Amino acid sequence: MSTLGRLRRAVPAVAAGIVLSVTVSGCVVVHGEREFLPAATTGEAARALKDFTTAYNKADKANDRSLDADRVTGPLAAIDGAKLKAGHKNNPSGNPNHAPLKLTDAKFVIPKKAGWPRWFVADTKANKGAADSHWLLVFTRGDANDIWQVSYLTVLSAGDVPTFVRDKDGWAEPVTADEAELAVEPKELGRSYAAYLKSGGDTFAPGTHTSAWRALRKKNAAKPGLARQYVDEPLPSGDYAPVGLRTSNGGALVFFSTRHFEKQTAAQGVDINVTDPNIKALLTGEVKQSLTLEFVSNQAVLDPSRTASGKKVEFLSRVQGLTGARGE
Repeated sequence: MSTLGRLRRAVPAVAAGIVLSVTVSGCVVVHGEREFLPAATTGEAARALKDFTTAYNKADKANDRSLDADRVTGPLAAIDGAKLKAGHKNNPSGNPNHAPLKLTDAKFVIPKKAGWPRWFVADTKANKGAADSHWLLVFTRGDANDIWQVSYLTVLSAGDVPTFVRDKDGWAEPVTADEAELAVEPKELGRSYAAYLKSGGDTFAPGTHTSAWRALRKKNAAKPGLARQYVDEPLPSGDYAPVGLRTSNGGALVFFSTRHFEKQTAAQGVDINVTDPNIKALLTGEVKQSLTLEFVSNQAVLDPSRTASGKKVEFLSRVQGLTGARGE
């Protein structure tokens, strides 16, 4: 199950994103894609948050992923979509434990950038989880005709929310996927994390999602009658592409995605007992000698400046959800 718990259009006037200029020949040319513009107004961001929450609650109550499919994308769509799929199979008449999600005290971190896609972060409080937690949602859209969708959702303690660089008008500063001033380019974080989980290294600071997870995997890799193998993959592009915001210390808060597989193989004469109803609901094939579990994970990390002392990437949060299961 995902640590999301039970988680789960405003189109700005096109004219606002268009700048006209006159060429030497006198023709009018549109340069909207070249202008640095806020990704959204605060009002648009607030409406997007409200629309997402409404759709999420409908989907969660009905155990019907189609009810918020147009409001989620990327890792959140994969994680929460699988949860709803399993929930529907186990409770087709609806979620008996549904409690409406309420996101309040929203503050918006809206970067100013050129071109598409555009995105922003909503920093909110929620009526679920720890009282002082901050729920950060990344809203994204590919062009002016799309509606805002949430791609990343992470939960941070109040003290872990960084201070962002803002201009005189309050707009934040994004970092590019190939930002060379950071310790690890955002587009390389998934690949680096997968390599770290396999072989270790000093790219990431020690912690729950790095050194401790590697130690736990090593401990569980071989037990009497059952072996576990792990494969980790980056998800660096499309709806899973990383996004980041410049922080006041010269680094960046970066969201990125990965996929993880755990294959359990039993010795001859040993059974693999599948008792988790969510695994059963997503299971394909028959568990004879092995069970492969598939997970999607979204991370929020502090990627320091390349010149910072230490220069290790620090995990602030990782949300992982079961997205598939296969028996062989």
